[in-house]
Amino acid sequence: MDEQKKTYLDRIELPSDLKKLSPEELVLLSEELRQFIIELVSANPGHLGASLGVVELSVALHYVFDTPYDQLIWDVGHQAYGHKILTGRKNVFYTNRKYKGISGFPKMSESVYDSFGVGHSSTSISAALGMAVASKLKNEPDRHVIAVIGDGSMTGGLAFEGLNNAGFSNANLLVILNDNNMAIDPNVGALQQYLLNMSTSKSYNKFKSDVWKVLGTFGKLKPNPQRVAQKLEGAVKSALLKHSNLFESLNFRYFGPVDGHDVMLLAKVLNDLKDIPGPKLLHVVTTKGKGYKFAEEDQTKFHAPGLFNKDTGEIIKSVSATPQPPKFQEVFGRTLLELAEVNPKIVGVTPAMVSGCSMNYLFERFPDRAFDVGIAEQHAITFSAGLAAQGMVPYCNVYSSFLQRAYDQIIHDVAIQNLHVVLCIDRGGLVGEDGATHHGVYDLAYLRCIPNLTVASPMVEEDLRDLMFTAQDENHGPFVIRYPKGPGVTPDWHKPFKKMTIGKGRMLRDGSDLVIITLGAVGNFAEEACSILAGQGISAAHVDMRFLKPLDTELLHTVLDKFNAVITIEDGVINGGFGSAVLEFMAEHGYSSKVKRLGVPDRFVEHGTQAQLYHECGFDTTGIVEAARALVGAKVVTNVL
Repeated sequence: MDEQKKTYLDRIELPSDLKKLSPEELVLLSEELRQFIIELVSANPGHLGASLGVVELSVALHYVFDTPYDQLIWDVGHQAYGHKILTGRKNVFYTNRKYKGISGFPKMSESVYDSFGVGHSSTSISAALGMAVASKLKNEPDRHVIAVIGDGSMTGGLAFEGLNNAGFSNANLLVILNDNNMAIDPNVGALQQYLLNMSTSKSYNKFKSDVWKVLGTFGKLKPNPQRVAQKLEGAVKSALLKHSNLFESLNFRYFGPVDGHDVMLLAKVLNDLKDIPGPKLLHVVTTKGKGYKFAEEDQTKFHAPGLFNKDTGEIIKSVSATPQPPKFQEVFGRTLLELAEVNPKIVGVTPAMVSGCSMNYLFERFPDRAFDVGIAEQHAITFSAGLAAQGMVPYCNVYSSFLQRAYDQIIHDVAIQNLHVVLCIDRGGLVGEDGATHHGVYDLAYLRCIPNLTVASPMVEEDLRDLMFTAQDENHGPFVIRYPKGPGVTPDWHKPFKKMTIGKGRMLRDGSDLVIITLGAVGNFAEEACSILAGQGISAAHVDMRFLKPLDTELLHTVLDKFNAVITIEDGVINGGFGSAVLEFMAEHGYSSKVKRLGVPDRFVEHGTQAQLYHECGFDTTGIVEAARALVGAKVVTNVL
């Protein structure tokens, strides 16, 4: 391509190319980058709004700092599309979140520009502090470490732990607070209101311009940065009527708020801040979805909109000849509301996933009985324990991979005290395109070893409704219901709830050659496999256990007495999970059947569609059929697949 005909974005392969542009040209580059993101994400679904909101910040950071020597950490990772495009992945960005393509989140093994892997939130400050301290120990005084925390991440407790430690350490660290008042849903809590007050304060905004004037003298006068910073600190306190703000109280020098969409101002401010040592925080105000009106107008929908028409903003839904069943999430939300209508003790708790888990139904009908606690999973569990201690019945809904952060709270605050918390684990199993950081595959293994827990997993949505009803009907202590992302089988909404017997599974079909024992929605694969196997001359029984804890020992004795070929299937890690529980039972009772466990292998599974990942891990319908044929061997007929 002729150099003169290249767009500004065409000229950028690596951040070093940015240095060739003038500050004025950064404005044009930012607009091109924004349109590039909209174009590609409209056709290849991903996280849209967060990355659009930090386009100018992404450009300014790579323009000012010497990445990857200077280390840049994005928190949460779905802000980082612009960063990825500017750091050598522009030409492969069309593979974003696709099977075998690039990750939707920063990933150390993918690029040297991804200084730290980030998928969950609130981790950047702690990681950046560790890097900054390491740079000091290695005698690298010229290396800058920058943490960009936003999209709700500052509501997580780990962020405050990092701030507290960083302020004490006096490390050379820059924290950029991307304040867009949003996570997936609008931010909640006192911190959100505090930041809003700061961004609209007249004294702050008046003083802000004075700060930049003083900083602007750095290049001319070359004063001692420490002395200037001390003067600024005193001036800020004076402007705030002699009260330090939150960040100053933690020994951070606070700057801002500044317009996060003024790329020239950002570049100037960041360049000035490079000369100020110690921990400092730049408060940047942005709009999630900036520059794409549909994303600005509906920030929750366009957080991750799926396929959409970039010209009209219309969400493109797949067309099917048959009506699609509701997702497990939809069934959870509607069922929770039904139960809350008749049981006044029921309340809902979620850590910033109101729409994602479909608790919005409860929020709309009973706003006083529904609680969004922010991105704070540990708090969500202990808050629920407090509610339960006073006789309420909290349904606490947490995504499986995020629940890993609250393991101690499950044990210490819920299980030991045997409190009636109904823990609904959403996105259990392989979730798809978000990849290794978001797969909820460890929960079965790490929950089954905790005393006092009941752990259940529905095969279909109707079972989810009945389990939710059973969980509140009487005090069973901690009651866990774990279900996957996506649709299954449409329930009969008018059918009365049925109370399930705790720890009882069901025989869905009998057979003579082998038994397939499943837990959860993967039982649907087993049903399909049994039908295929029947056509191949293999008679397979199928047992849906429903409960991981307690196991239905009577049912296990029945099938293990009959079959010497057993397949266990779970949408979770094989090590220590459901299959391991069955093996432990067999060993304890002297059974010697041949057993094949199907589930997630002992490695981190990357991103792809759920169907692709089920197949890769070998427990989709095809994998089950192959495992069954191998297990019974001699009975296999030819030409069957």
